[in-house]
Amino acid sequence: MKNKILGISFFEHYLTVWVILCMIAGVLIGVFIPEIPKFLSKFEYAKVSIPIAILIWLMIYPMMMKVDFKSIKDVGKNPKGLFITWITNWLIKPFTMYGIAYLFFFVIFKTLIPPDLAKDYLAGAILLGAAPCTAMVFVWSHLTRGNPAYTVVQVATNDLIILIAFTPIVAFLLGLSGITIPWATLLISVLLFVVIPLTAGIFTRTQVIKRKGLNFFNNTFIKKFNNTTIVGLLLTLVIIFSYQGEVIINNPLDIFLIAIPLTIQTFLIFFVAYLAGKKFKLPHNIAAPAGMIGASNFFELSVAVAIALFGPTSPVALATIVGVLVEVPVMLTLVKIANNTKHWFPKLKES
Repeated sequence: MKNKILGISFFEHYLTVWVILCMIAGVLIGVFIPEIPKFLSKFEYAKVSIPIAILIWLMIYPMMMKVDFKSIKDVGKNPKGLFITWITNWLIKPFTMYGIAYLFFFVIFKTLIPPDLAKDYLAGAILLGAAPCTAMVFVWSHLTRGNPAYTVVQVATNDLIILIAFTPIVAFLLGLSGITIPWATLLISVLLFVVIPLTAGIFTRTQVIKRKGLNFFNNTFIKKFNNTTIVGLLLTLVIIFSYQGEVIINNPLDIFLIAIPLTIQTFLIFFVAYLAGKKFKLPHNIAAPAGMIGASNFFELSVAVAIALFGPTSPVALATIVGVLVEVPVMLTLVKIANNTKHWFPKLKES
């Protein structure tokens, strides 16, 4: 009951626990019942696993329905928070992720991670760094009492930028890491896992509101999908980790090693945006969500693209999954920091 009061569901609050359990279940299936992942791997098209694609749609579709693109018309009223969000997410975050991940995987952990594996983990980190959060940020914004309308604008414009910026940034940084990526594959991944579900989400939202009203959509319809994203994510993890069983068994320390730079990056990006909001005298209810959007990752997209580009058995996919593993505990810590530093920001005038 306490979790509901806080605005975060039981599933979401203990997401790290469920992720760990799914990791274990997937590894055990891969080791003891290898026929299952072998059978599922038959259902592929253009290097995309059909079962995983379906589950990823289950994750992304409910998120996209929550985005109200009509709010974009109010962007000009208070643009500083948007500028901070855009600059942090697209001009800073992907490149600090690359730098931090490269430092740890190729320098600090040089004796612990072979070069080829380090290259794959770096690729996974790049995919995470180039995909700022879209849905879970609504939870983090709510927990910091963020301005919901402004958060929607931040998320909506971010989704539009993803369509333009994600592919060239990922291609550029993956090229720096020594991996050659076909642009067509990247574009198809973005089409499958952003454009189509985004279009479907907007269409569904528009039709339901038109027929039943906004109150019905917010209080009845969308709540039917409350656990769809989490269930889709957990089932996806079971399948992925069944493919990853051998890699994990052979590299048990690597999950911990991957988590270190990802965690450092998350804290860094949060404070870049959050302190920028403080410097520009933004209200706390805009600055906090700005920090949360950059710190959190659109891990569903990262996992999807990792699978499409490198396959579900690749260590690249494993690196993106570790991003899911560290997401909730780190973000809850940042929520606490944001709530404890509210006095840094100007007080809102009572209306």
